[in-house]
Amino acid sequence: MKKGWKIALGIIGACILFMALAIIGVNWYVSSSKADIEGEINVPILDEEVQVVRDDMGVPHITAKNEADLYRAQGYIQAQDRLFQMDLSRRQASGRLAEVVGEAAVDTDKFFRTFSLRHAAEASWDGYDAESKQVLEWFAEGVNAFIEEEQYTYEFKVLGYEPEPWTPIDSLTIGKYMAYDLGGNWNLLAFRHWALNNLSEDLYRELNVTYPKDAETVIADIRDSTAQVASWFDASVLPNEFNGSNNWVVSGDKTASGKPLLADDPHLGLATPSIWYQMHLQSPEQNVSGVIFAGIPGIILGHNEDIAWGVTNVGPSVQDLYIERTNPDNPYSFLYDGEYYEADVREENIQIKGGDVEEFEVVTTKHGPIISDLIFEDRPASEVYSMQWTALEPTLELQAILGFNKATTWDEFDAALANFNAPAQNFVFASTDGTIAYKANGNIPIRLKGDGQLPVPGDSSEYGWSGYVPYDELPTIINPEEGFIATANNKIVGEDYPYHITDLWAQPYRYERIVELLEASDNLTADDMMAIQMDTVNLYAKEFLPQFIASIEKLDEEKQYTDILASLKEWDYNETVDAPQPLIFNLLIEHLKDNIFRSAIPDDVYKMMQGKYQIMDNLLREGYAGEEGAWLTRAGGVDVVVYNSFIDTLNRLEGMYPDVAYEDWRWGDYHQLTFDHPLAVNPLFERFFTPEKMAVGGSRTTVMAAGNPASGEVDHGASWRFVADLADLSYAYHIVGPGQSGHFKSDWYKDQVDDWVQGDYHETSLTPVSGTAHELVLTP
Repeated sequence: MKKGWKIALGIIGACILFMALAIIGVNWYVSSSKADIEGEINVPILDEEVQVVRDDMGVPHITAKNEADLYRAQGYIQAQDRLFQMDLSRRQASGRLAEVVGEAAVDTDKFFRTFSLRHAAEASWDGYDAESKQVLEWFAEGVNAFIEEEQYTYEFKVLGYEPEPWTPIDSLTIGKYMAYDLGGNWNLLAFRHWALNNLSEDLYRELNVTYPKDAETVIADIRDSTAQVASWFDASVLPNEFNGSNNWVVSGDKTASGKPLLADDPHLGLATPSIWYQMHLQSPEQNVSGVIFAGIPGIILGHNEDIAWGVTNVGPSVQDLYIERTNPDNPYSFLYDGEYYEADVREENIQIKGGDVEEFEVVTTKHGPIISDLIFEDRPASEVYSMQWTALEPTLELQAILGFNKATTWDEFDAALANFNAPAQNFVFASTDGTIAYKANGNIPIRLKGDGQLPVPGDSSEYGWSGYVPYDELPTIINPEEGFIATANNKIVGEDYPYHITDLWAQPYRYERIVELLEASDNLTADDMMAIQMDTVNLYAKEFLPQFIASIEKLDEEKQYTDILASLKEWDYNETVDAPQPLIFNLLIEHLKDNIFRSAIPDDVYKMMQGKYQIMDNLLREGYAGEEGAWLTRAGGVDVVVYNSFIDTLNRLEGMYPDVAYEDWRWGDYHQLTFDHPLAVNPLFERFFTPEKMAVGGSRTTVMAAGNPASGEVDHGASWRFVADLADLSYAYHIVGPGQSGHFKSDWYKDQVDDWVQGDYHETSLTPVSGTAHELVLTP
């Protein structure tokens, strides 16, 4: 018996030892792929030594003696920290994920092959000037110098592949992906077309925030069309409709220093690693600091010694759907002005991990690629959608970025802006000479007929684009009397503006709160700018909650909810993590939206419906003004649908938190910040690679944007926070959550998660770094 125990204990001990050695081995392997951040590394492509100093937040400060080495080093350093992210980004945008992920990514690859981002990047190359092409090539040289060292991170090992050499087109393709992420409305047009043909006239009309100009003519031309789009594409690849931002700039007349202040916080998907990579680039020709998308040279947002700038999304209608009529005898032939013409057909066969190949083709009409699913059916459809999109034309955003970096005045910056065409962005600007300015920049189509709010016939030359809004007529403000300029994806032009931009602006609450806070003081500081970025007061609740309470009280005949309603009445509309009221209000909004719309719209179509909240807000305002429309009448009236949604909310919360009194419900128990890693679909990888969730205040309608799906996980918000004081541009304030590094063993992998929640900014300097810096010298 004792001998048996000894054998068993020996086996157990051996197993424990084996596991310990395996863990040590894995830990060693993972750690060995960390970037070298100190000492010297020989990089033969360099002409001269380059100094790379990482500060205590992991921000690389690159100092080079010439432009060529500056951009080579930028490519090398980005690859040190973010190569896996860079590779996945170019693969997703190019439609090549299935090569490394497998069958699960085939539909996503088809989507992006169809959207032709890489094809558009290739078409853009010839338009770039020689200097911009050279920068792209230098950057690619730097990335490839790192790839050739074969110090690949663990993600490549997990997926079992090695990265291919980097090319300038890879960088431009990632840029086109950002135009996709920030400039899409095709699914809204497809949804409206479905609604036109499947809902009553009254229901359809109420879905339009403003009824389309020339609507009756367009409707007559497209009613009863059979084109479809919802069933084939995976709605998960659609951009988040809340992709946007806040930015503002304040003149010296309203600041304590007498110089301008500028603030920017782009709202995008939150992930590990961050979409942004913060850097400082210095050579004899420039000294610029800020952020860039991993895989692209230069600094897209930030400041130099003379100016600072930031962006929000304009959100214009830059994608039009055309209903193309196919030749019954040839699915690649389309009708136009009474005659058939041959479309362009690209073979885009998709390689799948393991060796399989899926044949695929992209068909492009004179308007753009066919994106309707029925073209791929066994029997060709008589009508399909094609898409015209500004980003599919040659554009020169990288050339603009390089111009930003070296600009010293508004005139120089404005000249560079002329090359930034897709996506259209609201740029705010400040300079040390005291100038503040704004421009809504980008290619915004002028249509021959209609306002881009519905699909249009593709078989007639009566429809299409005649050009773009002239650059000098884009919305522009310089040194306004108000002393500040702010944007938050809100409506930026009045009814007298001669060109159509869009009919679907973001809800106004973030913008209104920013203006309220900026107007409150003429002695503003950088600390005030940071406090505004972290503000969690919800003006959405302030507008609607009192009316909701009145509706609920009206129908609460047995006074069951007096205590909860009293608590809601006492709320100051500040969405703090410890409060129960924001939990009740935000879930009530979600149930209200679904109770108004969902039963009338199929699930796949509902996922494509943009603007649900804006449309619902209009319906509620009209309902409370005594003008209930068809949707509210269908739901039983405004009081009934609000009351029912309130009951649904309480039932849901009681199911989520059984035996917990409503006073103890906490917004932060549900509303949890998450930065998911792309490998987090595996629970084991999630444990290691995704930072721990944290309770966070705010919501998608507060200035401190923190958007969440039904799960409550906050996966959308300020991907970068930035404040610059033009009184001293030797430094600026930043937060880049979750951190700078893409390597989970790095100290800078998730060190800014708590900073993101608490609003703890770090200073990044334009001058030599001291203190806990890590110095690396790249030698030729």
